[in-house]
Amino acid sequence: MLNTLDDYPIHQTPLPLAYPATSDRNVYDRTWFNGYGNDGSWYFGFGMAIYPHRGILDAAFSTVTEGGLQHCFYGSRRAPAERTDMSVGPLRLEVIEPLRKTRIILEDNDSGLACDLVFSTRTAGIQEARQTLFQGTRAVMDATRFDQFGTWEGLLHTPDGDIRVDPESSRGTKDRSWGVRTVGEPEGGGAPVMPKGIAFMWAPLFWDDHVSHAIFFDGPEGEALVREGLTAPLYPNADAVPAQGDARDTRMATARHRIRYHKGTRLAEAVEIDLVPLEGDLRTITLTPGLKFQMKGLGYGHPEWGQGMWKGELATGHERFDPRQLDPLARENLHTQQIVTASDGQRSGIGVFEQIVVGPYAPAGFKEFFDGAR
Repeated sequence: MLNTLDDYPIHQTPLPLAYPATSDRNVYDRTWFNGYGNDGSWYFGFGMAIYPHRGILDAAFSTVTEGGLQHCFYGSRRAPAERTDMSVGPLRLEVIEPLRKTRIILEDNDSGLACDLVFSTRTAGIQEARQTLFQGTRAVMDATRFDQFGTWEGLLHTPDGDIRVDPESSRGTKDRSWGVRTVGEPEGGGAPVMPKGIAFMWAPLFWDDHVSHAIFFDGPEGEALVREGLTAPLYPNADAVPAQGDARDTRMATARHRIRYHKGTRLAEAVEIDLVPLEGDLRTITLTPGLKFQMKGLGYGHPEWGQGMWKGELATGHERFDPRQLDPLARENLHTQQIVTASDGQRSGIGVFEQIVVGPYAPAGFKEFFDGAR
């Protein structure tokens, strides 16, 4: 089974690119974006992924505004053999220039959402540490991800009104990941394995002339499975970004986090992050969360439109909800992103803070799978 990408010298195995190197059912390849206003009043997210062994390509687009509802569009189809076909119904992704510019188009549909938006990077690709997680002897997660920070331009149409998006007043993050991750309908059979708690935090931040990033992937006792912090240059436009993904980033020796949660929830009320360099002074960053976005609007943990779930040859759906009125401890509502303002005592910045904490987590005092902060 060949596709057009087989004409390029990019193969990693003797097989055509349509055949993943692993036979794991949960192999995936995903593109994800967020975008938000510098004033913190609006946010949108987009995700699209192919699951070759499940035979599925799915995608979602969702937006929320300050004081308003979160609106969501979902789509799923049988995966095409041609990997450059990145469309699901009215929603499609176009790579204008690799590692520099990407376009998202959502044509008119029953959700009331539509957009034509172009992301232009202002950083080179920044590779994160490889993420692995085992249940017993099986790797249920083994993934690589890279990020880029940039701006958006175009029009976003929502049921609550239009938003004209421009590079001066917007920020956003691109996230490309691939590998193996638990998705879709659960696999059956075999001896039961007791699930363990996990905590994931992700904090890409914009400053005047650089970006900072911190990633935390913790076990139930707070033990570091992945602990990473870095800074990287922020370039004036996409054309100025170095070619070949030369990130020119500065990696920290480690990073640390401290989170105060809203009472009765697992949602951050205040966050401190320490970037610990190999040499020099510690940099402590304080995050103040604002507008909240529910990641289930992009399929994460969604009971009906979860990622990698077979919905038929082509299916689309939509919904809207008030993020402020949801049960914060329901499983599908634990995964969030919040727009945050940032300060290190000398500079101010803006970004997002993503978090999901499932199960017991000693640093926060969580003892059950879905209890909240006391």
